[in-house]
Amino acid sequence: MSTLPRIAKSKAKPLVSEDELPSFLKSSSESEEEEEEWEPKSKVASKRRLPKKPESKPKKAASPRSTVIRKRTRKTAVKEEPNVSLPIAADEDSKDGLKLLQPKEDGDPKPKTRPKKPKMPQGTKINVSQGKMNNLDSDEIPSTSTPLMENEVKQEKYEDFTFDEPPLKRIKSTTCPQGKPVKHPGSTKHQEELEMNWDIVQVLSERTNIEPWVCANIICLFRDENTIPFIARYRKELVNNLEADALREVQQTLEELRTVAKKTHATIQKIKKEGKLSGGLLAALLNCKTLDELDHVSAPYKTGSKGTKAQRAKQLGLEPAAISLIENPVELSLFSYIKPNVKGLTTIQEVETGIQHILADMFAKDKDTLDFIRTLCQQRYICIQSALAKVSSKNVNEKDVNKFQLYQNFSCNIKNIQHHQILAINRGENLKILTVKVNVPDGVKNEFCRWCVNERWRPKRYAKPELMKILHNSVEDSYKRLIYPLLCREFRSKLTSDAEKESIMMFGRNLRQLLLTSPVRGRTLMGVDPGYKHGCKLAIISPTSQILHTDVVYLHSGQGFREAEKIRRLLAHYNCSTVVIGNGTACRETEAYFADLIMKKYFAPLDVVYCIVSEAGASIYSVSPEASKEMPDLDPNLRSAVSIARRVQDPLAELVKIEPKHIGVGMYQHDVSQTLLKATLDSVVEECVSFVGVDINICSEILLRHIAGLNANRAKNIIEWREKNGPFISREQLKEVKGLGPKSFQQCAGFIRFNQEYIRTFCSNQQTELAAEGHALMAKADVQVTSEKRGKKKSKPAANIAVWPNPLDQTCIHPESYDIAKRFLTLIGGNPNAIGKPDMQQKVNAVIQKEGIEGAAKILNTTVHTLQIIIDGLTQPEGFDIRTDFDKPDFKRSIVCLEDLSIGTVLTGKVENATLFGVFVDIGVGKSGLIPIRNITETKLSKAKKRRSLGLGPGERVEVKVLNIDIPRSRITLDLLRVL
Repeated sequence: MSTLPRIAKSKAKPLVSEDELPSFLKSSSESEEEEEEWEPKSKVASKRRLPKKPESKPKKAASPRSTVIRKRTRKTAVKEEPNVSLPIAADEDSKDGLKLLQPKEDGDPKPKTRPKKPKMPQGTKINVSQGKMNNLDSDEIPSTSTPLMENEVKQEKYEDFTFDEPPLKRIKSTTCPQGKPVKHPGSTKHQEELEMNWDIVQVLSERTNIEPWVCANIICLFRDENTIPFIARYRKELVNNLEADALREVQQTLEELRTVAKKTHATIQKIKKEGKLSGGLLAALLNCKTLDELDHVSAPYKTGSKGTKAQRAKQLGLEPAAISLIENPVELSLFSYIKPNVKGLTTIQEVETGIQHILADMFAKDKDTLDFIRTLCQQRYICIQSALAKVSSKNVNEKDVNKFQLYQNFSCNIKNIQHHQILAINRGENLKILTVKVNVPDGVKNEFCRWCVNERWRPKRYAKPELMKILHNSVEDSYKRLIYPLLCREFRSKLTSDAEKESIMMFGRNLRQLLLTSPVRGRTLMGVDPGYKHGCKLAIISPTSQILHTDVVYLHSGQGFREAEKIRRLLAHYNCSTVVIGNGTACRETEAYFADLIMKKYFAPLDVVYCIVSEAGASIYSVSPEASKEMPDLDPNLRSAVSIARRVQDPLAELVKIEPKHIGVGMYQHDVSQTLLKATLDSVVEECVSFVGVDINICSEILLRHIAGLNANRAKNIIEWREKNGPFISREQLKEVKGLGPKSFQQCAGFIRFNQEYIRTFCSNQQTELAAEGHALMAKADVQVTSEKRGKKKSKPAANIAVWPNPLDQTCIHPESYDIAKRFLTLIGGNPNAIGKPDMQQKVNAVIQKEGIEGAAKILNTTVHTLQIIIDGLTQPEGFDIRTDFDKPDFKRSIVCLEDLSIGTVLTGKVENATLFGVFVDIGVGKSGLIPIRNITETKLSKAKKRRSLGLGPGERVEVKVLNIDIPRSRITLDLLRVL
């Protein structure tokens, strides 16, 4: 392997002050596209943070060129390879205090040193935007199967790895051995570079309902460019077993908070430049936690603003009078401010009004005052109301108005309103069909006014009745003109934001369910893209997805009988007994046609079955560049039939070719943030592809680019390497691919699979050829490979193909845990070549029954989570696929009509789509029935299946009972009996 220059370039550097550190938001956009900033990024290789040796001597980056250094580093190249996501350095000032090390920019020409006990200067600030943690107690260190540093470091020696793999370098801390559970209840304070008057960890914890120590860890993991699939599988103990959906929510919320901080500081700089920044304004800006609050405080200072009433009053010189009314009302004389020649100060009433505006502005921007009114609102009944707009009938189609019949006189407590109701109300308001308002009871206003006058803004000395009247009027004016509109905006904004997030999460859950549909392997399939005038497009594909035949038949133009003979001939010729019909135009007629022929046993002796599959996105894909590259000689109309058939054969491999938003699962797709939707759906695709895993030697470039840590360029480079050098033999060879650095390798390695049987056959053939060519040629190849090292750390074995593969590469075990896996195999007396066989399962069970999984983890000095992954990897049969736990397509032989249904009929069906108000089920009558959300209870859901959330997803088979049939509106209401 050749990684030395990269490693040398990015060696750990001393801690630096805040001024020298890059801002986490430098690359962020200043525009309104803040949602885009939280898109998972795993494209940059992280900087190295662990030293090769705990020396204090400086080492220049160019030194690795020498032969001596290369020779010395050769033994430790792979040991150091796993990237440590949470490096920790001890602070000398506190005995047990630990601080995260700070990676530095590559371009620093200073010598790179690593003291044996790294110090952190007392005045040093840690850049929180980069996710730093301060003062972690030694018994609460984040630890995984990767090494950590502490005050005393021991380096243990291990035997050479038996599978031609050198052992990983393990650094064991004396007080926190590898594998301890992780928790930081008292050490979660993060300090952002763009400081605010609130702690990012605490706010993140409050908004996501996740423990602060977990939030602190997640910030660090994302800072180090770790991907969600990698964290969810290999860093479970650091995130307290959070699943991918929860991690995405935290990531999104974190980016929202950082966007607020970024915009706040940009606003501060702008106002400061204009010379308008006061201490009170600065505090008010730094207290903002949302963009709505920031807009409220900064509105008067925006470019082009005429200025608020309060600002105009201040320009007239009335601010001292307003302050005096609160601080020292005895000495306040309003008549002294009257100036007959100045507009706004000509009468006592104008002076009073000016003071009132200044006070109202002070109240509306005071943190304590706003906190009080928000707390008050939480305790009271606040409702959102919608009604039919008066002018809607003139400009809007009556059909559209009827769609919002439920919301034409609607009122609901904001605590109880459903997410889909908010999205519906918002859509009606945008279409000018509905008017919406938030109703805050008068009792809130009255109590707020009393509190302001008698407590918060009570004059410090006796005030005359006329001054108290001004104060009363100021409080009422502040509430009516400034605070109430702010509260309404906040309530609406939060309700909409929560509804959008839930809608997007629903999209993600549905998409995951669809992508993880169990593949139908080993069958020859006929895909049918239905149509009327232009005929039905047919495509027959082999069990390995090769296109065997394509054709067009006209089933619905009076030629049905003649075309039936052609279809029978094709099915018999290719021994195909499964027909896949797309659910688009003419689907019902095509389904009826095939069902009729099957019932008449027209295709005998073949026992033909059919299934309906969603063709969403198939037509878009058929004219895409990817489809043209994959099927260059095929007509686009026929490509869609091929895509429909492949969606049953391997749903994941086919659906990743389509833009996720075109798959069409979810609700209110066009009402939510498109940037956020795309980021979430892309992240779900990455999660699914990664968790299923890909065979590096046969997968397509499109599938490969969705693996965690990879992108389009890296996927292309992997394919080019494969075409040039032949199949990959082991995961280590991925390091030879251009553009795939240590960080990318760490993120993707655990999700790459190797077909061991194929590789063993390939290696045997290559060894035979090499033996025939003689030792001279092998020696020559060795010299050639050595000359290609170019000074990099890990030397490549002479002609990689001659090296036997590592059996662990076929498992989900990460290369950073190979050393632990090897010791576990030694502990149970297992043979690496028996991975996935019953004998291995028995040996693992025997040890776990004897020691318990926690005891075994303690013996191996690792975490329970890491050991569980190793056990899963060793015991899962070769070719294991997590999708086998999910449902297969529903194959049928007959059809039922809507008119055939009756109330009380019990049917089986397949979930087609899930929304926030219910689940749509295809029961085979041409129209999906709806199971209202109230009918889906936890007791009816299957306990055996591993559910990610309470709910049903596309593809699941259910048993339902018909509750109501509305034939004119084609609506069927169902009750869920059980999940099959």
